[in-house]
Amino acid sequence: MSIPFLDLHALYLEDQAEYDAAYRRVMASGRWILGDEGEAFEQAFAAACGRRHAIGVGNGLDALTLALRAAGIGPGDEVLVPAHTFIATWLAVEQVGAVPRAVEPAPGRFLIDTEGIAAALTPRTRAVLPVHLYGEATDIAATEALCAERGLVLIEDAAQAQGARHAGRAIGSFGLASCFSFYPGKNLGAFGDAGAITTDDDALAHRLRQLRNYGASQRYQHEQAGVNSRLDELQAAFLRVRLARLAEHNQRRRELARLYLAELAGVGDLLLPDAAGLDEAVWHLFVVRTGRRDALQHGLTQAGMASLIHYPKPVYRFPPFAALAPAGRSRADALCEQVLSLPMGPHLQAPQVLAVCRAVRAFFEQGKPP
Repeated sequence: MSIPFLDLHALYLEDQAEYDAAYRRVMASGRWILGDEGEAFEQAFAAACGRRHAIGVGNGLDALTLALRAAGIGPGDEVLVPAHTFIATWLAVEQVGAVPRAVEPAPGRFLIDTEGIAAALTPRTRAVLPVHLYGEATDIAATEALCAERGLVLIEDAAQAQGARHAGRAIGSFGLASCFSFYPGKNLGAFGDAGAITTDDDALAHRLRQLRNYGASQRYQHEQAGVNSRLDELQAAFLRVRLARLAEHNQRRRELARLYLAELAGVGDLLLPDAAGLDEAVWHLFVVRTGRRDALQHGLTQAGMASLIHYPKPVYRFPPFAALAPAGRSRADALCEQVLSLPMGPHLQAPQVLAVCRAVRAFFEQGKPP
């Protein structure tokens, strides 16, 4: 059975009429940038996150970089970031001239926790940039309290957690600002690159709207040294269609995660994600751990079942950040050698999940999938 990792074509087909109507609406408007579609999406997304403002930008990396800039983070500052994350989190810190300082994942977990953040603080720490990895929220409420107590800027990297919740609040509502990527494979994805920043701070929102648009609120009135990073009208229109489906799609993901958890319990040395927060997570990815990761992935590939590794190395093992690597082997090193992402998405069907689970069980019982 051939099973894709994520079926983006099915996503389009499910709401083809709405996407096609959105395209025609934008094309008929004659407005491609900073128009009504962008404003409508920003208002809807801010409301979904429980924030006063959402500012659409070109991509998730720009969201992080601009949020740090607008918050005044720059040279000489230190920003705490997860060791186990996508490189964009670290790149944003580097791009504002600050120094990323790695926080290792909590023991037995994928994410950093507030205890690890507190232990990593130094006199140079100005900001904390936790990542809600794989669709699961960090203990962000406790981190928010810690940052308020220490006078630190808290910015959420929520690129993989659109629609997730923690402590009764939406992810995207914590800290000074929250940053999102709408890369096509995300739970809320565009049909190209796109991103957004949410905040309750009126002055910060004003600075961000200027920064994304060459530093100007009005044409040729440049008050800051800004960049060109604007959410275009087509992507905004498509995202409005996606946003209307987000809760439903996230619920489908939870149902598939529940099936995986039930079918793979007690299989070999397989370590499953924590199910405690199943109903608040949005399962952007379903990530398992095993000491036989490479062999398992090879077997699944041979059986026609796609899988991916998120992520193969801690960020400090890549050349741009090698000088920041810890001495010796780290928890993130061990994690990266074991993680494997199984197929997940709102258009994955239960029989497909059951087939993947049968193949995984067969691998541990027989040494290879059937």
